[in-house]
Amino acid sequence: MASMPLIKFLLERYPERQIVVTTMTPTGSERVKSLFGDSVFHVYLPYDLPGAMARFIKRIDPALLLIMETELWPNLLHKCRKAGCRTMLVNARLSEKSARGYRRLGPLTRTMLGDLDIIAAQAAPDAERFLALRARPAQVEVTGSLKFDMKTPELSGRVSPVFYQVAQLGRPVLVAASTREGEEEKVLAAFRVCLARVPDLLLVLVPRHPERFNSVARLCEDQGFTVLRRSSDSGADTDTQVFLGDSMGEMWNYYFLGSVAFVGGSLVDMGCHNVLEPAALGLPVLVGPSRFNFETICNLLQEAGALITVADEQDLAQQLLQLLGNDSWRKAMGKAGKQVVASNRGCLQRLSALIEARLAEADSAVGKSVTDV
Repeated sequence: MASMPLIKFLLERYPERQIVVTTMTPTGSERVKSLFGDSVFHVYLPYDLPGAMARFIKRIDPALLLIMETELWPNLLHKCRKAGCRTMLVNARLSEKSARGYRRLGPLTRTMLGDLDIIAAQAAPDAERFLALRARPAQVEVTGSLKFDMKTPELSGRVSPVFYQVAQLGRPVLVAASTREGEEEKVLAAFRVCLARVPDLLLVLVPRHPERFNSVARLCEDQGFTVLRRSSDSGADTDTQVFLGDSMGEMWNYYFLGSVAFVGGSLVDMGCHNVLEPAALGLPVLVGPSRFNFETICNLLQEAGALITVADEQDLAQQLLQLLGNDSWRKAMGKAGKQVVASNRGCLQRLSALIEARLAEADSAVGKSVTDV
């Protein structure tokens, strides 16, 4: 999802080039197909073994390799370098926790970083960590996060009537998005506390992985909640307590229903997920203490008054009750979040100049096609 603005730019700017998008999971594969159809070529990235990667690079014959965020694989980078392919790490982020892991690899990390032409970091702290790992200063540029350049969609007639029907109930809605294993129990505990004070509160619960949809539905039912699954295409009513988001590619629609958003992967130690989507829609954002994947962005939103970090499920319930009881505070947080997103756009424009230069270098050596990974 973070790569979507970049891939769309590449398709428009370089229509004559073949773009290859690789993923590692079936879920990623489905997202590529639903977002881009036949406009890109999708393939699973091979395991990072020398022989497999050498055959892959020989077959694809890329001019430019764009790696998203921190997916650094030594054989992939080495084989690309050996084949004369230019390499860029874009939307690059590096938490302190990840930096410690890379430091333990010592020479291997320095070799991997040395095989990169450009490291386009999301923020100054990310750039500083790459430099501390011995990346060359000339390699590293701060370009911002592509996530700020996302386009906020509008609901249209193509949206399932289920979402309209839920919105028309006029109930306060907590959207708990991208929750991970062990996290739903904590969200449900906080939700139960809130129901005692706000009995018409609706929980929109969207687990991160589709293979967990059934188990999360059972968990909610076992705890005595009245559950409606998105996949049922049935309308919610005043008795529905949990609207389970068991669908893919509809996260914006779930957020459109919200009064407040909790972003998962943060009450368990998974580093948090994308907090910018709810912020872009003007929702107050709550996260747990594990934020290392989005630390810089969380800090930006928190300093602007758009995000609150809670310590645990008890704190989550307390903050939710305060927000649900204060319309002006919710609106102020939502407005602040929108302003943060708007003021940090521009990463794509900065990346485009770097990509143009790398492709010019590649084309001056040998005619090839652009590859995005």
